Amino acid sequence: MTMWDPIRELQALPRWRLAFLPGRAARQYPLVNLHDDGDDVYIEALMPGVEPQGVEVTVVGNTLTLSGHKPGPQDLTQERIHRTERAAGRFMRTVQLPVEVDRDRAVAEYRNGLLLLKMPRSESSKPRRITIQEPNQEVRNDGN
Repeated sequence: MTMWDPIRELQALPRWRLAFLPGRAARQYPLVNLHDDGDDVYIEALMPGVEPQGVEVTVVGNTLTLSGHKPGPQDLTQERIHRTERAAGRFMRTVQLPVEVDRDRAVAEYRNGLLLLKMPRSESSKPRRITIQEPNQEVRNDGN
């Protein structure tokens, strides 16, 4: 009969890379700025070195997902690499938007390593003024 060793069990588990950027605290990629002006929602996603054709942008409700692949150094063997600070590989970032957007009218542009998105707010998420009606004074009581 063998004794159960929880430490050995933990050491046998596969080691998952928790961060896209090695050697740093778990951080999401790409880094994102988000703001709106009341009519449109703007996203700026920093992704240098990524080919814009390889980026997928999806919107469901008020959830935006950016995914793609950042290529790494080509034709290098592990023995020739002395330092790797620029991470590479697949990425996926999900961001909750402050409101629902009209995804059919969204515009995306990639310029100098920055993905720029402009998404109009959906009509249902825009504030709507509701007028208060005066009570009708011609209400009759049929009991008299």
